Amino acid sequence: MTAPMTAKTTPADVKVPPRDIRFDLDAAKNNHWLGGDPVGTAVFNALSLTFPDGERMFIDAVRHYRGEVSGKLVEDVKGFIAQEAIHSREHHVLNQLIDRDRYPVAAVEQAVKDRVAFARTRGPMRMLIATIALEHFTAMMADSHARHQNLFDNVDPGIERMWRWHAVEETEHKAVAYDVFMQVTKDWPPLKRYLRRCITMALISYFFTRNIINYAALLLEADGYSRKDALKAVKRFVWRTPGLFTRNLKTYFAWYRPGFHPWDEDNRALVAAWKAEFDADVAAPVAA
Repeated sequence: MTAPMTAKTTPADVKVPPRDIRFDLDAAKNNHWLGGDPVGTAVFNALSLTFPDGERMFIDAVRHYRGEVSGKLVEDVKGFIAQEAIHSREHHVLNQLIDRDRYPVAAVEQAVKDRVAFARTRGPMRMLIATIALEHFTAMMADSHARHQNLFDNVDPGIERMWRWHAVEETEHKAVAYDVFMQVTKDWPPLKRYLRRCITMALISYFFTRNIINYAALLLEADGYSRKDALKAVKRFVWRTPGLFTRNLKTYFAWYRPGFHPWDEDNRALVAAWKAEFDADVAAPVAA
């Protein structure tokens, strides 16, 4: 008789340490902080505007089930919650520095709040499944950032460091919500679990990318672009050059593989130097 396959989980030596770092983000006051590129700046501002409310939802989705998990995952959940809370804080700081007299920041923030509020009405399990799908997106973009660092050439050091720090921690905790999902649905039939996560990813892929494109286009219109030209420019940035959503399609499509786990691709080496840098930043005040 064949023994049952052991469920995959995060490697034992992967840690999820919160790093309470504050960044100098004053350069976000500059209208085109991403190397002078209005389109890229609009896309990354749009992403940043989704993070405070989105990450609070991620925290609540995982927190709801923390009493049902065991082993190393208990500590990983604590680290995940702490990391995401600090991410939310730092992106809130950046978002407050965007020129609100020029850009429709409040309108984008309200649209994000409305979507997150709707997601919360769907109940804790649907929130958790949405979280694991969106965490796959953020981990995919973090991996792409590490592989294509030139995107942040000529960016103010404070902002550049913040996005790198975010990429490190998204990589570290990329499987925490997924591991929670796997533990709390251990009694589900495997097919049900597979279909639920795949259907959710397909829906998230459509709505998340569509929303980011629309939010970025709204911001770009404030720079004088027509609606048509703004949408065209943003779509070119995210789908073609540099291809923010397409540079790492192999990782994206891995999600649809039966038996998938986020740590099937162990990409810690990509962010090892960055991790050491930020670990040193945290350790320095303690040593002093």
